[in-house]
Amino acid sequence: MTHDSYGDLVSSLAIENDKRICLLVMDGVGDCDNDGKGTALQQARTPNLDTLAATSALGLSIPVDVGVTPGSGPGHLGLFGYEPTVYNVGRGVLSALGIEFDLTPRDVAARLNFCTIDADGHVTDRRAGRISDAENKRILAIIRQKLSPPAGVEVFLETVAEYRALLVLRGDGLDDNIGETDPQAVGRPPLSPTRDAHADSPTAKIVEDLIAQVRAILADEPQANMILARGFAKFPNWPTFAERWKLNPAAVAGYPMYRGVARLVGMEIVAQPTTAADICAEAAKALAHHTFVFAHFKYTDKTGEDGDLPAKITRIEEMDAALPSLLAADPDVLLITADHCTPPSLKAHSWHTVPVLMKAPHLRGGDGAPFDEVHCRSGQIGTIYAKQLIPLAMAHAGKLEKFGA
Repeated sequence: MTHDSYGDLVSSLAIENDKRICLLVMDGVGDCDNDGKGTALQQARTPNLDTLAATSALGLSIPVDVGVTPGSGPGHLGLFGYEPTVYNVGRGVLSALGIEFDLTPRDVAARLNFCTIDADGHVTDRRAGRISDAENKRILAIIRQKLSPPAGVEVFLETVAEYRALLVLRGDGLDDNIGETDPQAVGRPPLSPTRDAHADSPTAKIVEDLIAQVRAILADEPQANMILARGFAKFPNWPTFAERWKLNPAAVAGYPMYRGVARLVGMEIVAQPTTAADICAEAAKALAHHTFVFAHFKYTDKTGEDGDLPAKITRIEEMDAALPSLLAADPDVLLITADHCTPPSLKAHSWHTVPVLMKAPHLRGGDGAPFDEVHCRSGQIGTIYAKQLIPLAMAHAGKLEKFGA
């Protein structure tokens, strides 16, 4: 593992006190200007966010590095104060942790998407029409019944949610040098897990055979007739969030992926809500017993990926309306931001800087309303890396000692 000098320095300065920090992640909230009509934040009616911005610090964050589009794993690890280029793990591990699958050192995990392919083998829908959980379970049962793993390898297939599933291979000597098969676009065939740098991996060849079997097994399915595999990984050995920052953390997250990344760094999952109102209410409850609470809201990302700008605006307004219950808990430091931007015009994550709002003591006054990407450009936080937000919050909460004499 590459040395994370900044993180190690801040960790060495961390001290415990009873001040409480809340990180509210409005996943993918950042946007582009939508042909001059303004970003989703600019178009949304957000009286509570704007009132908060008037007395808070604003800024922008870089999730990984300039021009780099982050996945959800690196995006959240950066927000948790981990250098994402050092602490990097495949999405399969996060998916496994999200559904409380007990990984062992003999396991390799991958996230699966059910997808739809045409007669030529080209992907026509990367999410198979967002099939239901029940349909997911039905199809996995068929695959389990008909799949023939190689000798010495166990195969586990578990439902995650909707079109998402988990694949775990268990055996001796397995590696995770396996190519992702998702082409990340429609109109293209799935990629080969044994391509290029993965050609010498025996485990990649096993995956190639298993995927070919699944394609044959699902050939007559009308929607979910193929799988795409991403994020092959083995479980890493990392310092926990509590060890690193001397905080007592809790996570409020409804979606398995985000519970997974929280569990990866040792956070306790205290609630699994999905609506904005329930997320804010549960985060407020958690602040009574924890010095750090991570609260996650998915739908600002989901609507962006669907290319649905009006729906994204609505979801932002839902979170704004829910905020008073969280504010009533009066966290000493409140960070509101995202793990990345998801512009509806792209229908995908993007490389853009992410808006940040921080309510905290010892500010240089408030930066003023409204809370949006344009006003955040001139805020007192400036443009910083996501990994610096937790240390900044800790400094404002009096949780960092002075460095040096």
